[in-house]
Amino acid sequence: MAKSKYYVVWKGHIPGIYKTWEECQQQTTGFQNAHYKSYPTYEEAVSAYKNGKDNQSKPKLTFTHKIDQNSICVDAACSGNPGEMEYRGVETSSGREIFRVGPYPEGTNNIGEFLALVHALALLKKVNKPDMVIYSDSVTAMAWVRNKKIKTNLNRTEKNKPVFELMERALDWLQANTFTQKIMKWETEKWGEIPADFGRK
Repeated sequence: MAKSKYYVVWKGHIPGIYKTWEECQQQTTGFQNAHYKSYPTYEEAVSAYKNGKDNQSKPKLTFTHKIDQNSICVDAACSGNPGEMEYRGVETSSGREIFRVGPYPEGTNNIGEFLALVHALALLKKVNKPDMVIYSDSVTAMAWVRNKKIKTNLNRTEKNKPVFELMERALDWLQANTFTQKIMKWETEKWGEIPADFGRK
């Protein structure tokens, strides 16, 4: 079972404690110098909220100065390793879901992160947005895209055949296309969970 998270918003439209990333995002998107953080338990969230509200010594997590708003964020989720895998992309500024693919059986999180990046690249090329940034919190997936090569220990089976077909298509696309979009690392420690996060960690 996926672990729950609680999101503390010290500075946002309505400060408080929220149970989902979507609720937290509603309170922080578009709020200058928004200040928020996730905690694994409700007790920790309550303690942090009481002790950290308006505490200027705490690091600020903002969507105003460091994050490029003209961007897409991608992420993947996988229940098990391997397990049921899916991925999606959202608008960074609004959190609006642009695409979601899956779930597929017997995939891995790294594969999902890679497929999400290539999906975003192909989509932006199709709609002619060469300057748009793509954020990912997966260094591994970014390396796979950069090297146009997947390094996975996942064994191909009849059950996960669709996953391998997606990987092959993604690699073919990378070999056949060029792109100008910047792929950038989402700084989770500074900015909180990536907006495309499925909230299942």
